[in-house]
Amino acid sequence: MEKATVYFTKEITPEALIRIYEAAGRELKGKVAVKLSTGEPGGHNFLNPQLIKGLVQKLSGTIVECNTAYGGKRSNNKDHWQTFKDHGFMDIAPCDLMDENGDMALPVKDGFHLDKNYVGEHLKNYDSVLILSHFKGHAMAGLGGALKNMSIGIGSARGKINIHTAGASLTDFAACFSMEQDKFLESMADADLAVMDYVGRENLLYISVANRLSVDCDCDSHPAEPEMADIGIFASTDPVALDQACVDAVYNSPDPGKKALIERMESRHGIHTIEAAAEHGLGSREYEIVEI
Repeated sequence: MEKATVYFTKEITPEALIRIYEAAGRELKGKVAVKLSTGEPGGHNFLNPQLIKGLVQKLSGTIVECNTAYGGKRSNNKDHWQTFKDHGFMDIAPCDLMDENGDMALPVKDGFHLDKNYVGEHLKNYDSVLILSHFKGHAMAGLGGALKNMSIGIGSARGKINIHTAGASLTDFAACFSMEQDKFLESMADADLAVMDYVGRENLLYISVANRLSVDCDCDSHPAEPEMADIGIFASTDPVALDQACVDAVYNSPDPGKKALIERMESRHGIHTIEAAAEHGLGSREYEIVEI
């Protein structure tokens, strides 16, 4: 596979976000979904609405999210809608809780573990999708970037359990904690494959903001404070290259505070999601950086 191109800017501003979208060279057409994490109430590392407002409005985009599988303030429609409001997303754009009325099953062709991926039913209403991610650590996956945002993030509540249990259950949340780690990570790659096949690779673009680099996900209501400085914004038409570039940027950072995030990624074998996605042909781990 040829080297992918990953665009990068150190500047984390609304203007830089628009510039990097334009540099990536893929115009998202029709009705555009902007998939991000609304952030668990109590947390504060999720993407700032004022940072993303200009780009979302430029795309006439709809901010989309799905319910969580665990308890908390985003596990049901009412509370999740309140989170959209409280975190400021409804002030900048239309919002859509994609599994508010249920989910739909996408086929997984030649998956490692999954034969179906259950996503928010409203995904069918969109022509293209911007996977707009906050890159950071994660307590279960090791890291959260584009591949996780597209798999777990677009998964319905029961779809999330399906991924976490490598297809063993749609309802038993407790089973998520006993699943072999690599099977969970490979199942995220399976889910990515299903979403990319359904939406069409030409209708997807990936942007990741590497700021507030906590070891914990935005799904954590009490995330650890970041120990390393912000890095910048990355964009690509290739989600594998994008996640790999973000990981490499952490390792290559001169910041001694990177140690905690690296330990989190390595302790959960986080790189394996990227390896599995590459094995599925979802992108290339080889890339070149174009700084803008």
